[in-house]
Amino acid sequence: MKNKFPLLIIIAGLILVGIGLWQFIDVKTQTHASLKEAKELIADRPAVAPQKRVVNSRPPKMGDTVGLLAIPKIKAELAIVEGTDPDDLEKGVGHYKGAYFPGDQGQIVLSGHRDTVFRKLGELKIGDSLKMEMPYGSYTYEITDTKIVKSDDTSIITLQHEKEELILTTCYPFRYVGNAPKRYIIYATPKSS
Repeated sequence: MKNKFPLLIIIAGLILVGIGLWQFIDVKTQTHASLKEAKELIADRPAVAPQKRVVNSRPPKMGDTVGLLAIPKIKAELAIVEGTDPDDLEKGVGHYKGAYFPGDQGQIVLSGHRDTVFRKLGELKIGDSLKMEMPYGSYTYEITDTKIVKSDDTSIITLQHEKEELILTTCYPFRYVGNAPKRYIIYATPKSS
């Protein structure tokens, strides 16, 4: 039995590495497919797109790709997917169910994993730009504030419908192993022309 114990440890280690590698490849494949779908979605928009979403249009289903988030400073292009469930967040940045869309004059809430799509989010500063490309238009936002809150603090999601506001959320600290105890919040408002 003593001779087999090291072999069992090696096999267990290989299995764990294999599972981690499979999960990494699976997430990369899903985010790549969603990004391709998002680029096709915005490529199909008319040359002169209205700057407002058609309100009576069919609401997106959970998991649908709805647009593209571009973050020029960190050279990121990320698919925006309806929903924030784990399956949705494996595809890209999740649009919080019930939150507004660009042009709706309300609170837009996008969430993503700190170790996949939002890996470099901590490099952004006040004044940096965020761009949402939607099938009906392009919207640019300027970061106005950042905040760190406890993981159970839901006060930032108000779903207000008074002024346009983009909020990005991710887990914090960025290099934390396991379930992070806090959330990193970025606030942005429409960029004036």
